[in-house]
Amino acid sequence: MLRSSRYATCAGYEIHYTEWGAPDAPVVIAWHGLARTGRDMDDLAGHLANRYRVICPDTIGRGLSQWSRHPAQEYCLAFYARIAADLLNQLGIARAHWIGTSMGGAIGTVCASGLFEPALKGRITSLLLNDNAPRLADAAVERIKAYAGQPPAFDTVQELEAFFRQVYQPYGWLSDTQWRRLTETSTRRLPDGRVTPHYDPAMVQQFTQHANDYLIWDHYDQIDIPVLCLRGEDSDLVLRETTAEMLTRGPGARGLAQVIEVPGCGHAPALNVAAHYALVDQFLAQAERLAAMPAH
Repeated sequence: MLRSSRYATCAGYEIHYTEWGAPDAPVVIAWHGLARTGRDMDDLAGHLANRYRVICPDTIGRGLSQWSRHPAQEYCLAFYARIAADLLNQLGIARAHWIGTSMGGAIGTVCASGLFEPALKGRITSLLLNDNAPRLADAAVERIKAYAGQPPAFDTVQELEAFFRQVYQPYGWLSDTQWRRLTETSTRRLPDGRVTPHYDPAMVQQFTQHANDYLIWDHYDQIDIPVLCLRGEDSDLVLRETTAEMLTRGPGARGLAQVIEVPGCGHAPALNVAAHYALVDQFLAQAERLAAMPAH
């Protein structure tokens, strides 16, 4: 299935996204993690594209999307939700399933709640959180703050790939081809000729200017759609005590949430192998059956 590379202007910024599948098919939004790009979703999108229209955005400040002119104010979940609302409106998307890895899951949560963007309430029909939860482990957040604002630089792309293979080892198994694509789709060259990860280092201001931006129980509690949390078995970011709490409140208290642990992964499963696809397919099918049931 062919991938189309497209651009839209959302909240005053050029936002890049890739699009897969038929334009009239049911929609899946697949949103990447903090320091990553939408191209991380290529394998999953290719798997889903014979049944769904799949939209994979690059968040502002990542990949081919424009960087923020006001990083202290705009690198935060509320502004990401505004961009998402703009994107859905421009693409004529009335309803969509949402699959989000890490930060992408948090963006989906705050979009589904409607607290930031009331017009989105009811338009997200299911929410798959890939190693994301309404509370993140403090130690892991500190680790992220330490590395995200100071991305390394290397003389060669091959050295950058070796770095990615080390830091993203918790993704689980990737083929050599997938590692090469991950590297080449998230590389930019600095003025001195070295290569570095393809994001704006100022995006770390989400953690310094917006304390507890990822503490979003208030959003989670508003959600009344099916939710699946895929927790990497070895995740240091999503703790088991947090996923247990997810099952007792919000959609969990309504019988709409489930948690599945993904073996052989930490933060976060790459969603690139048959076992991962099966979990996604099963959840989307469940959500569509639920949506088709008559309301009582």
